[in-house]
Amino acid sequence: MRRRPQTSSSSPPQQPQPTETPSVTTPCLPQRPHRSPFVCLTLFAVLIYSSYGVYHYQFESLPVPLTADQAGKRGFSEFSARKHVRALTELGPHPVGSDAITLALQYVLSEVEEIKKTAHWEVEVEVDEFVAKTGANQMVSGLFKGKTLVYSDLSHIVVRVSPKYAADSVDNAVLVSSHIDTVFSTGGAGDCSSCVAVMLELARGVSQWAHGFKHAVIFLFNTGEEEGLSGAHSFITQHPWRKTIRLAIDLEAMGIGGKSGIFQAGPLPWAIENYAAAAKYPSGHIIGQDIFSSGAIKSATDFQVYKELAGLSGLDFAYTENGAVYHTKNDKFELLQLGSLQHLGENMLAFLLRVAASSYLPKANVMQEEDKTGLSAAIYFDILGWYMIVYRQRFARMLYNSVIAQSLLIWTTSLLMGGYPAAVSLVLSCLSVILMWTFALSFSVIVAFIIPLISSSPVPYIANPWLVVGLFAAPALLGALTGQYLGYLVLHKYLANTYSKKKQLSPAIRTDLVKLEAERWLYKAGSIQWLILLSLGTYYRIGSSYLALAWLVPPAFAYGFLEATLSPARSPKPLKLATLLIGLAIPVILSAGVFIRLAGTIIGGMVRFDRNPGGTPDWLGNVILAVFVATVMCLTLVYLLSYIHLSGAKRLIILSTCAMFGLSLALVLSGTVPAFTNDTSRAVNVVHVVDTTRSIEDPRSYVSLFSLTPGKLTKEVEQIKEGFRCGRDQVFDFVTFTVKYGCWTEDDSDSGWSEADIPVMHVQSDTQGIERTTEVIIDTKGSIRWALAINTNEIRDYAFTDAGNSEELVSVGDKSNADGWHVIQFAGGNNSPRTFGLTLFWTKSSTLKADGKRDGQAPLLKLRTDMDIVTPKVERVLSKLPTWCSLFGKSTSPYTLAFLSSLPVDF
Repeated sequence: MRRRPQTSSSSPPQQPQPTETPSVTTPCLPQRPHRSPFVCLTLFAVLIYSSYGVYHYQFESLPVPLTADQAGKRGFSEFSARKHVRALTELGPHPVGSDAITLALQYVLSEVEEIKKTAHWEVEVEVDEFVAKTGANQMVSGLFKGKTLVYSDLSHIVVRVSPKYAADSVDNAVLVSSHIDTVFSTGGAGDCSSCVAVMLELARGVSQWAHGFKHAVIFLFNTGEEEGLSGAHSFITQHPWRKTIRLAIDLEAMGIGGKSGIFQAGPLPWAIENYAAAAKYPSGHIIGQDIFSSGAIKSATDFQVYKELAGLSGLDFAYTENGAVYHTKNDKFELLQLGSLQHLGENMLAFLLRVAASSYLPKANVMQEEDKTGLSAAIYFDILGWYMIVYRQRFARMLYNSVIAQSLLIWTTSLLMGGYPAAVSLVLSCLSVILMWTFALSFSVIVAFIIPLISSSPVPYIANPWLVVGLFAAPALLGALTGQYLGYLVLHKYLANTYSKKKQLSPAIRTDLVKLEAERWLYKAGSIQWLILLSLGTYYRIGSSYLALAWLVPPAFAYGFLEATLSPARSPKPLKLATLLIGLAIPVILSAGVFIRLAGTIIGGMVRFDRNPGGTPDWLGNVILAVFVATVMCLTLVYLLSYIHLSGAKRLIILSTCAMFGLSLALVLSGTVPAFTNDTSRAVNVVHVVDTTRSIEDPRSYVSLFSLTPGKLTKEVEQIKEGFRCGRDQVFDFVTFTVKYGCWTEDDSDSGWSEADIPVMHVQSDTQGIERTTEVIIDTKGSIRWALAINTNEIRDYAFTDAGNSEELVSVGDKSNADGWHVIQFAGGNNSPRTFGLTLFWTKSSTLKADGKRDGQAPLLKLRTDMDIVTPKVERVLSKLPTWCSLFGKSTSPYTLAFLSSLPVDF
């Protein structure tokens, strides 16, 4: 039956059906990309405060010093050690060959004799006054490349502490070494009376524990370290106990006080692993070892001798606080911080008790195959000075390679899912990093060039290192922000074009999404630079690559945990504040203190930056510091800067940065903040020179004033007023130590020295057969410290003897050279020989020109002899020397009276 259709009156009207449209997935709309300027400024403040807090806790937080009663017989007392420091510094400068070094040796000897009397009844304390005979140390690399270091009559105090009833203990010993001698310019409270004092207190404490030892502990108080590591060399080659040593510990100072940290360890990792397990306040970073071994720091310690010559593993400690006082008058007792000696003493005592009681000690000159590859080398760093992490290079390679592989896998997956737009965005975000580096380096380096032109001193920040924040860090921050923002604009333009194809989005939403997407790409670009650094560090086995790992993994983890998604439908959101805080916490804790300490070390090194005065431009030191500061800013702020482009903080940051730079520059230009003070001095040398290189019958006498600190000597000469003339028109060669800019005067320079002290170089014979051989007799007269340079363009080899007893000191063999010269450097005690024989073997190639004359004016031999004498003219100059100046001593530096002689090629 057919149903009748319902009429309109009986049925409701039908609703119109909507038109069917394709389904569109609407993305989750983001919040407006606006961020409070207050949040960004707070982030910067938190970062700065946290960085300084990490530095303070890691390097400036020192233990409470203990009195003798508090420490007890078996503990370490800083107050007892400080008495030794005071006693040694009161002797004044005590270099090798001086009367003061004899008094210093007598003091140490009397103290160790007292330790011997009070030692535990089951402990044997042996004391040896060792006088080293003449010897020679040749090194082919490092600071002493091209030199042979000859010594004689060096006195040492050697103490061996061992259990009486363990006869085999003396066959395996741990060496603890430091030097008593100082340079001629300082009493050496830091370098290294502090080390000697710690050793004396350690010897006292160890003498109460040693009855339970399985190995002996030898304390070496040597002399001659400041003259080319001669003390360590003489001991390790001549002393009868040398063959029993299995582990070497060296204590040094490149500043005064603070925490003494490890800056060299190895080559075997056993020592650093045991130190990390035993030390109460462990301190040490392999980044210092990387820098030191690279040659960037032109210095060396006794540890180099123990490691390279004796094949020993061990540890090298150094004080680095206030490095500007190094080898100047300001290395004084009053600047030694309380807690410094306690820190090193407690760490060393705990370490010695552990290793001396151990059933195992590494053997010298025994390296397993895996050690030869370097895979067993230790990577070490401390966390805030309370815990030390140590792992081996083999594990590091596995860990780093795993992180690199996972990072590449994540990036590959992300790019495959994102397609072409993601690849272009990655390239453009990396461009922002490149621009950030370019502008940061440019801005800071430009300032480095400008400062010497407008300031009275090219290095106006030495006495006040905080000026570096305004002078270099502020321009670097401004440059980094500018560069990254330009990269942000380029990336923003590309993303805007890409998002413009998404017609379903409103223009306002599209604009917001573009900003947020650009911000996230800038953040991710930061991980790219650290991934590159980690890859390079892993390939070249750089120990400090752990810093790249720390700056790569936590920020990437924070981003992945809080931000990342593989869903293409999810729209970008504002970068979370929690992502930054979580991502940056670990990197800041691990690296902020180290970066600040490195900056301080560079600043302190500016005092002695110009190793050949006038040989380097005044701006060079500033450029090095500026590049370091800008590099640190780019590496550490890459994540944080990406966060501020969506806020109104850019203007405030720029204004604050410019204000900081302007204020710092104003303080420098006005002289309100002096470049040097009484406690942070400019390094200068005042030398009375008697020069016979032109004529031995008519010697030229003058007083030379020069400085290893960059800058002219205008102010100093104006205050001294002794007829000095300054310039670069006369180059003075103090035997490969060349002064290219200095001041000199010949006024009143004929008194205070004797012609009888002028050294003599006499050609005894000259044989021209198949091979030309020349015999030269050298008489240094009264000098026991001298330097002789041999022209290696003319001489292929030589032999060197003590003419008094015909003892051969340096035999014929391969010798290194530097810039065409090989230098014999001599220093010794008062009983050292003064007359030497030199046999020269000439090269076969001739330097004669067609007219029969020699090509060039370089002499065959150059000689400088030093006398520890202050002439009347020098005494007047020293009395008028500004208080912000200090004499500077080094093994290559001449004393206050020097004689220059030479032997021409055509003698």
